[in-house]
Amino acid sequence: MERNVRKKRVNMFLLLALALVMVAAGCSNGGNAGTTANTGGENAAGEETVASGDTIKVGILHSLSGTMSISEVSVKDAELLAIEEINANGGVLGKQLEPIIEDGASDWPTFAEKARKLIEQDQVATVFGGWTSASRKAMLPVFEELGGLLWYPVQYEGLETSPNIFYTGATTNQQIIPSVSWLLEQGHENFYLLGSDYVFPRTANMIIKAQLEAEGGVTVGEEYTPLGHTEYSTIINKIKAAQPDVIYNTLNGDSNVAFFKQLRDAGITADDIPVLSVSVAEEEIRGIGADVLAGHYAAWNYYQTTDTPENAAFVEAYKAKYGADRVTADPIEAGYIAVYLWAAAVEKAGTTDVEPVKAAADGITFAAPEGEVMIDGETQHIYKKVRIGQVEADGMFKEVYSTPEPVKPDPHLTGYDWAQGLEGQ
Repeated sequence: MERNVRKKRVNMFLLLALALVMVAAGCSNGGNAGTTANTGGENAAGEETVASGDTIKVGILHSLSGTMSISEVSVKDAELLAIEEINANGGVLGKQLEPIIEDGASDWPTFAEKARKLIEQDQVATVFGGWTSASRKAMLPVFEELGGLLWYPVQYEGLETSPNIFYTGATTNQQIIPSVSWLLEQGHENFYLLGSDYVFPRTANMIIKAQLEAEGGVTVGEEYTPLGHTEYSTIINKIKAAQPDVIYNTLNGDSNVAFFKQLRDAGITADDIPVLSVSVAEEEIRGIGADVLAGHYAAWNYYQTTDTPENAAFVEAYKAKYGADRVTADPIEAGYIAVYLWAAAVEKAGTTDVEPVKAAADGITFAAPEGEVMIDGETQHIYKKVRIGQVEADGMFKEVYSTPEPVKPDPHLTGYDWAQGLEGQ
């Protein structure tokens, strides 16, 4: 009986969420891309352009093996949950979504190869996938060449917009820049920058160094290690010698397990030198250990503890499907809402064709677990609140800072004088 009650409550939430999406997609106020929609399954010429057959194929492309699988498998699970929920409520354009799943295997050329397969051979309507910026950069020219559409669910370094990518994770001004300002406000002026050796950490740290110079901070050290690296004793000795106020961490994948455990073994706690991470969420805490991470910080837009009715239903549904011990996290939620946002844009456009879907997406809002989000059609990013959390002993985050309203995406940092000239470096 209790399971049936929970199931009914989740289904009620899903019906409400879909209704809110369709209201936001709108069917009135002509001329406003954020509130008008053609929901009749026809294009402007009156020709039906919905996907053929009984299903609409969509691609899911994440690292299901290799060093990044610690993070990406759960995003895949969230996308499948969204697809299952949408199908249970009638599908998209009256058709069921059929996921085609591929493994990027933590290898960037493989991501490009699998993206090409999904578009050319499987003829998917869209792809949900990627984690690292290296994987996204590898896929980007494939989607632009073939006219495909990628929904990318992870925070990244900004300085990019592609006509063939929607970005549902944070760009720089929705995560990195506000977290650096917050640390400075807490009195942490001396920064040690540690990251994995690829495009995201290097570009992020280029931005951070420019921001610190403009806002009165100091970079006292900067180190990079290959993805999958597991020996950090030498770098930890350098950190001790540099005596930073804070470590700004852009490591990705299972390198975080090794770094944090070795940092603790070296006797450095959050009370000594706090670490603020931008790629360590609840899922990674499970792999590292809450006892190791307690007291340290992370900057995201969503936590499992985010207090919204939609999040309560999302967490319940995720755990009901995958197990009570599973956790949700920011990229998991961003992958989940990407499916709903694409579905809303397709319903509004009346077709799965890429160009009409892109046009229809502008201004669509969704009552997401993180709070209401809205697609910015100009950049194909979404408005998001910024949140900073501190790891507690139970492996969850206590929110210690939040912007009062969702922040408009500014991927090219046009709103920051100190960032001028960074693009292209």
